Amino acid sequence: MRRLLFCLFGMAWSTQLLAQPAGPSDLLILALNWKPEPQFGGFYAAQLGGYYQDNALDVKIIEGGSGMPTIQMLAAGKVDYAIVSADEIVIAHARGATNIVALFATFQISPQAIMTHAERNFKSIKEILHSDGVLLWQGGLPYSQYLKKEYAPIKAFTAPYLGGIGSFQNDTKVSQQCFISSEPLTALAAGLKIKTFLVANSGYNPYTTVLATTRDRWEQSPSEVKGMMAAVRSGWTDYLENPSDTNNAMQALNKAMSAQTFAQSAQAQQGLIRTKTTTHVGEMTLKRWKTLGDQLLDLKIIQKPVSATDLFIDL
Repeated sequence: MRRLLFCLFGMAWSTQLLAQPAGPSDLLILALNWKPEPQFGGFYAAQLGGYYQDNALDVKIIEGGSGMPTIQMLAAGKVDYAIVSADEIVIAHARGATNIVALFATFQISPQAIMTHAERNFKSIKEILHSDGVLLWQGGLPYSQYLKKEYAPIKAFTAPYLGGIGSFQNDTKVSQQCFISSEPLTALAAGLKIKTFLVANSGYNPYTTVLATTRDRWEQSPSEVKGMMAAVRSGWTDYLENPSDTNNAMQALNKAMSAQTFAQSAQAQQGLIRTKTTTHVGEMTLKRWKTLGDQLLDLKIIQKPVSATDLFIDL
């Protein structure tokens, strides 16, 4: 799940994959940016429930991996739809790829978090960054750039996060980045006592697991795009209400994750997808997109402002 942000700066994916055609014109390719996991549950539930077919769509879901540049694949016309993060879309627009548009934002609250050992008694991310401990994170990503500026000067020793919880497990002075529905579950299963702090509560809260396509596709095939959005919304509604059947289907594709972890992860992400302030799953607002664009500009991650209205399709 932390993999959702990898392709912002890690674009070294196989050129062979980028060279593959999207497939027959009647087959739509939806590219994920990681393996089948609960963060993608609604997209698989739409397949399992026949919602793509109900909307006259033939959709093939292809899984991703670390560094898979789904936004590049989408921009290059190698796939029809892709899962990306909101900050990727803003960055793409600032760099000239203005054809990319968001359709559906799965996570209303970003699952990006910092995980600590409970015995450290931290009360906030600010305390973690001002401590004498070690923080493992991807320091070049937008969320970490935001935290560095928000809580400067950083006193904690920072080092690259390489995945897993090995270093965290072996040293109580180590804190690390995580996704709220991933690494904390691994830590708890290992018998560790932990606390997690959502980055969103510090003020940086981009939409994540965002379904995107191109504006050209929207303008040329609006009925198809509307059908895709309807199918995905129905799929996520089903998955949030009863994830078990879809979890079983995804586990058949991703045997590295246990059935128990699938169930726990699906439960842990519920409140981040369907919140008290959202009227329907997947919704997006102009205000949220404008705030994100302003933050990335302030951090100098983008060098010029982008038009928030051009970033997403508002239906």
